[in-house]
Amino acid sequence: MELQQIRYFLALAEELHFWNTAERMYITQSALSRQIKALEDELGIQLFERSKRSVKLTEAGVFLRGQWLPLLDEINRIHLQAKKIHDGAFGSIRIGYPGSIAYSFMPELITGIARTLPELKVELVEPTDISFEQLLLNYQMDLAFRRDPAVNPSLQSTCLYSEPFALAVPSNHYLNEQNFTGMQDLKDEKFILSNLAQTTFYTASLRQIFEDHNFTPNVHIETDFGGMVLGLVSKGLGISILPFSYSFSALPNVRFITLPYNVNLYVTWRRDDKSPVLRNVLQQVQDTAVRYTQHSI
Repeated sequence: MELQQIRYFLALAEELHFWNTAERMYITQSALSRQIKALEDELGIQLFERSKRSVKLTEAGVFLRGQWLPLLDEINRIHLQAKKIHDGAFGSIRIGYPGSIAYSFMPELITGIARTLPELKVELVEPTDISFEQLLLNYQMDLAFRRDPAVNPSLQSTCLYSEPFALAVPSNHYLNEQNFTGMQDLKDEKFILSNLAQTTFYTASLRQIFEDHNFTPNVHIETDFGGMVLGLVSKGLGISILPFSYSFSALPNVRFITLPYNVNLYVTWRRDDKSPVLRNVLQQVQDTAVRYTQHSI
């Protein structure tokens, strides 16, 4: 017994007319008759009472119609779901990201995913004590945004865009874009920064800025959370250097002064991952990066 034979049976049970059913199912009337006869022979059941003028279901046919119709609907639903999975339109993805893109790039990306892949579940993770690479290689994450390209050959990275670093100061601070002349203007300032002794690419970039000017910042508060840094700057507790993306936080009482140093954003994933969901999300990432660089940087 084949699924297509059941489809023919249900169509004939609805039409009760061989010619109309054959036309609807795009087969010849004789082929339809053979399929129905083969189904009856396999089941050992007469499904239809036929005469020259009419076709009607037997009691057994009525019973099977009632049983098979909801089953066929369920099978069709399952097949549709399988097609969505195959096309990468259904499933889930786990994305890691740095806090600096939480106010700009990430909301725009998630909006695009929600619009084009509405049945996809997205889990967002902002790791702090475990490396992005380790999470990707352990299959605890499927996609990661980073400030540096992956080193492990099992991972693949693409640079999405470059943005400037910016000095974040309280809005009532005397420094602004017009009167800021260089790092020497900050010799008496208290800084709120990540621990500069860390070995991450991000902190190395910060150290480079200070080393280029033979400048040792007076780090008053250390934190790796950019949102916390902004909150403390807004309270007048110090100044900081952050990626320009943080300027989209709309946090009051913070002003940003761009610096002549840039930092990149990379997207990284497992090189051998053939997931259709990942393929679709990577396309969304690339599209979002193009829009973001055109309108925001």
